[in-house]
Amino acid sequence: MTVAVLLAAGCGGSGDIDGDLTNNWGAMAAATSFVPVAGTCHLSNFAVSGPRSTYEEADCEVLHRTETVFVGAYTGAAAESGEPPAESSSAAKAAYRTCDDKTTEYVGGPWRNARLWIGVTDPSPAAWSGGARWFRCEVVELDSIEDDGALVQRKGTLRNALSTEGSDLELGCYAIGLDGGGAIKTMPAAGCAEKHNAEFAGVWEAPAEAAYPKRDATWDEFHDGCRTVVAKYVDVPDDADLRYRTGVVSLPGNADVWAQGDHSVRCYLWLDGAELTSSLEGKGPKALPVQYK
Repeated sequence: MTVAVLLAAGCGGSGDIDGDLTNNWGAMAAATSFVPVAGTCHLSNFAVSGPRSTYEEADCEVLHRTETVFVGAYTGAAAESGEPPAESSSAAKAAYRTCDDKTTEYVGGPWRNARLWIGVTDPSPAAWSGGARWFRCEVVELDSIEDDGALVQRKGTLRNALSTEGSDLELGCYAIGLDGGGAIKTMPAAGCAEKHNAEFAGVWEAPAEAAYPKRDATWDEFHDGCRTVVAKYVDVPDDADLRYRTGVVSLPGNADVWAQGDHSVRCYLWLDGAELTSSLEGKGPKALPVQYK
C-alpha cells in the first residue's frame, strides 16, 4: 500500500509541471530524402544510378566530367512503383524528353548541333526504397560525335555555351577517310576553310515507329530523311536529282538512347573525292551541282 501511495503521489501536478508534456512542443518535420542540385558540376563519370554515397559537387571552373542541368521528379504511377523506371518505360522516356528540352535551354541552343551528349541519372534502388523520386539531367562534352568520341574533362560551365555563334563545340566540317572496301573508316573534324569533303547539315527526326537501323532497308529511310535536311541546308531542290548532288552520312544515337525515345539523327552532306574549302550552307545548286557520273 505504501508503494502504491508513493506512485500515485508521483503522478500528481506541481507548480512547475502542467501535466501535458507535449502541448508546447513543435511538430517534427516530415522525413525527407536527399535531392541533388541543378547547375552543379561533378568529378565522377556519368552513371544511370546515382547513390548518395558517390554524389559530390565540384566548382565548374576545375576539371570535371559531368554537369547537372536540371533535376526533376517522377510522379503518378512511376512514383508509386517499387523501383526506378525501366529504360524503355514511358516514365523513362518522359524524363529523357524533359532532359532533352532542359539541356537545349541550359546550353543556349540545340545540343545535338554540338559535341555534347546527355543522360538521365536515377536514384539508386536503395534510395528509391527510401522515398527518392528525383531524376538528374546530365550533359557531357565529347571530343568527337562522329569517331566514337570519348568524354572530355573540361573547365567551365556549359550554361549558355551555344548561345552565340562560333563555339568550338559546334559541329562543322569533316575529312572523311575510307577503308579498302569503300566504307567510312574515320571522320575527323576539319576547319571549313581547310580541305574537307563532308559537313554537318542538321538533324532529322525519325518517325516514332522507325526501327533502329541495322539493315540496308532501314538505313535507306534514314538516308532519305537526311537528304531532305541537306537540301534545306544547302538550298537545293529536294527532288529525284538530289542523290546525284551529294551523298549523306546519317548518325543516330546509340541503341540505349533510341530505346529512351531519342529518334534524332545527325545528318551530314558527303562529297567523296571532293576538296571543299568553304561551307556549303545556303550556297544553292551551283555549289552542289548534279553529277551523273
